[in-house]
Amino acid sequence: MLEQKRAIEKRKKFVQLAERRTINAIRSIRVLSKLGNRSAYEYDEADVRRIVHALTKEIDALKARMSSTGGKEAIEFKLS
Repeated sequence: MLEQKRAIEKRKKFVQLAERRTINAIRSIRVLSKLGNRSAYEYDEADVRRIVHALTKEIDALKARMSSTGGKEAIEFKLS
């Protein structure tokens, strides 16, 4: 009974954190996409590819960590 209660609490905590963090990630991506305003910013397709590659790489790492026991990786990103 106690284990079942703990499992329910762990699930509730996961759902709460996953929802909040996913919303925050989506908001951050939307803010990042505002850099697409070419009248305000100068960038080229190589910059876009690097940004998309970095985000895609992190999504792939997320999938790996969620499907198995993966370790944390350092966040590294530079356009130049």
